[in-house]
Amino acid sequence: MTKLNFIPLLFACTIGFSQPIQKEINEQVWKPFIKSYNDYRADDFLALHSKDVIRSARDSKKVWNWDQYLQSQSEGDKRELLAKSKRTLSLRFTERLNNANQALDVGIFQVLYQLPDGTKESYYGRFHVALRKENGHWKILVDTDSTEDGKIGERDFLAASPMEP
Repeated sequence: MTKLNFIPLLFACTIGFSQPIQKEINEQVWKPFIKSYNDYRADDFLALHSKDVIRSARDSKKVWNWDQYLQSQSEGDKRELLAKSKRTLSLRFTERLNNANQALDVGIFQVLYQLPDGTKESYYGRFHVALRKENGHWKILVDTDSTEDGKIGERDFLAASPMEP
């Protein structure tokens, strides 16, 4: 087999291998991640993370462990529920790499808020997430995001790929 024939074959095999894993990650992590976040369910949200998680909301220059992340998420959920705002998280991807037990997903998030007075606000940022398979289930090991000083916007979000084609 010539090199020219081998490269497309290798590429096709790599794509074929990645797609079932990405679908598994979508089902085990991203779909419940979005639902639990939108439903203000911090316990369910954090259950998708490894107990070894490293969380960094880079705009705030903080790094948290699992307990700190749960506390922050729970407090944020309570504040937003009291404010009677509704939030909707959406994710799109710019890069998805994986092997059988580890993955790296990079993309753009959008959070749409609807405030009680009907006002709508939107926020965007770039996320980098490392995942690993623990006891047969994908878990988030590293979760970082940033608005990159407000430079991430709707154009970036729309340019990224949806979770599922």
